[in-house]
Amino acid sequence: MYERKSALVTGASRGLGRAFAFELAKRGARPILLARSAGALVEVAKEIQERHGGPAPEVVAADLAAPNGAEQVVRRLWDLGRTVDLLINNAAIGTQGSFLARELEPQLRSVAVNARSLLALTHPVAADMVARGSGGIIVVTSGVAFSPMGYLASYGATKAFQLYFTEALAEELRGTGVRVMGAHVGNMDTTFGEGATAPVAPKADQPSEVATRALDDFARGRAASYPGSVMNRVLTWPSRVLPRVMVARVATAYARKRGLDKVVELSTS
Repeated sequence: MYERKSALVTGASRGLGRAFAFELAKRGARPILLARSAGALVEVAKEIQERHGGPAPEVVAADLAAPNGAEQVVRRLWDLGRTVDLLINNAAIGTQGSFLARELEPQLRSVAVNARSLLALTHPVAADMVARGSGGIIVVTSGVAFSPMGYLASYGATKAFQLYFTEALAEELRGTGVRVMGAHVGNMDTTFGEGATAPVAPKADQPSEVATRALDDFARGRAASYPGSVMNRVLTWPSRVLPRVMVARVATAYARKRGLDKVVELSTS
């Protein structure tokens, strides 16, 4: 289902976004790479071309945290005459540590990328898909979306926003020919946590495996994907059956044990 499809991947310069781009190219899709760093995107595009042949993927450099970042991306695509058959909303900014100990500005950037740009990019692209009667949208969320967790307060809130938005949009677009899926990822061996005091778990999921499983799940028509270890899905269950206050208390204690209360650096993906 991906052969010759145009796929816009946000946050494509590294980590999971990069893995999505390579996996899509492997499946015959035409990736459009979006991230802040033009240089890093060009390198990814070259690697994809060398590995899979054909023309190099289109590169679009933009800062989605900027007030009109997403709108500029859309205008660039329209100017180039590019339609998007599959939109993978993967870009995210995460802030870790005590809400009051962290400066406010990085947390507002997290909201801008994880929430505002998600809407600003999805709205025109989805409208075009509906007009054509076909298309797909994958939103990469997180297990944090299911449980309030101290020391990831603002980041977790943006992921909960993504979760609810994705599930609601999937229902709104049912029957239009446009499908929407949430990919709820867990702890991955990526650069997202650079500078963090909490180490990557020894059994962290590999981005390439996560991308492969998410695209497989989307091809199967699933509305939700848990493309990693089984624990990713298991850890979403307590919030469905236990009082939210209890879930927040346990999750925050776990975060403190991992040292997230001491993290003050900004991490991006």
